[in-house]
Amino acid sequence: MVKPKLEKGLVHVYTGNGKGKTSAAFGLALRAIGNGLKVFVIQFIKGGFDYGELHAVKFLPNLELRTFGRGKFISKIPPDAEDVRLAREGFELAKKVIEGGGFDVVVLDEINVAMHLKLIRVDEVLGLIRNKPKHVELVLTGRSAPSEIVEVADLVTEMREVKHPYALGMQPRKGIEY
Repeated sequence: MVKPKLEKGLVHVYTGNGKGKTSAAFGLALRAIGNGLKVFVIQFIKGGFDYGELHAVKFLPNLELRTFGRGKFISKIPPDAEDVRLAREGFELAKKVIEGGGFDVVVLDEINVAMHLKLIRVDEVLGLIRNKPKHVELVLTGRSAPSEIVEVADLVTEMREVKHPYALGMQPRKGIEY
C-alpha cells in the first residue's frame, strides 16, 4: 500500500441553509489534488442532470466523482424506493472507498440531506466515521446535519443565508449555481 500523505485525517461538516457547502468541499478537493492527494467525491441525491462539476473533473488529476441520484427534489418521507436504492448504492461505494484507504480525501456531498430524508441512517454514517482509516480526511456536506454527526466531527461550518437572489425570483445560472 502507498504511504498515506496525511498523518491524521479529520472529519468536516459543511451544513446550514446558506449557499456554498458543495463549493467549499470542492475548494478543499482542489487544494488537495494540487498538493498531490487523491480525492474521491460521492454525490448523494444529485445526478440525472447536467452541471459543471461533472465536466470539470475530466481536467483534474487524482479526483474521481460519482453521482447517485435522479436529480429530483425529494420532499416526502418515506422517499421513493428508487431514491433509497440509489442512496444505498452510493453509501456502499462510500464504505468501500473509505475503508479501502486508497484516497486521502473523501467527500460525501449531500449526505446530511440523505440522512435527514431517511435514505441513509445516522448510525451507519457514525459507524463509517468510527471505522475510517486514521489518514482519511472525510467531508460531509448538506443542510440539516444531524446533531450526532456534528458532535463527532472535528470541524463544523454552518453556512447561513443572509441574502440570496432566489428571493427576488432569479433562476439558477449555469456555471455559477450549477
